[in-house]
Amino acid sequence: MHALRKNRPLRRIVLASAATVSGMVLLLSLKPHDTPAVAVPAAAAPSGGTSGSTAGGTTVTGDSVQTRWGPVQVRVTLENGKLTDVTAVVWPTDNPRDQEINSYALPRLRTEALQAQSADIDTVSGATYTSDGYRRSLQSALDSAGG
Repeated sequence: MHALRKNRPLRRIVLASAATVSGMVLLLSLKPHDTPAVAVPAAAAPSGGTSGSTAGGTTVTGDSVQTRWGPVQVRVTLENGKLTDVTAVVWPTDNPRDQEINSYALPRLRTEALQAQSADIDTVSGATYTSDGYRRSLQSALDSAGG
C-alpha cells in the first residue's frame, strides 16, 4: 500500500496544506503587468462648466467626475434647447481593460443621452462606474447650459 493512503491521513493533510501555501506564496509574489498610462491632453479636458457659442449652438463642458477607475467628463452641444451632441472628453484609460470597457460603453451612453435628451440614461452593463460618472458630468453640463 502507498505511504499516503489510509495508514497516514495526517501526512496527506500536511502535504496538501504545504502545497497550497506554496502555491499562494508564488501567486502573490507575481508582479502585475503595468502598462504605460495614456495621457489625456490638457487642452481636451477643460475645467467643469466651460461653455461657448459656436455656429452649431452652445457648447458646455460638464464637471469632471472622479470615479473608482478614474475621471469622467463630457461636453455637450445644444441648439435651440435641444441636445445635438455629447462627447466624452475624459474617461478612464489606464489599462487595457478600461479601454475595452469604454470602447463599447461610451458610444452607448452617447446614443442614450441623445435619445433621452437628458441625463436620465441607463447604466451600461459592465461599465457601472463610467456610466455613473458620465451621467453626473452630463447633468452638470446641462445644468450649466440651463437645459
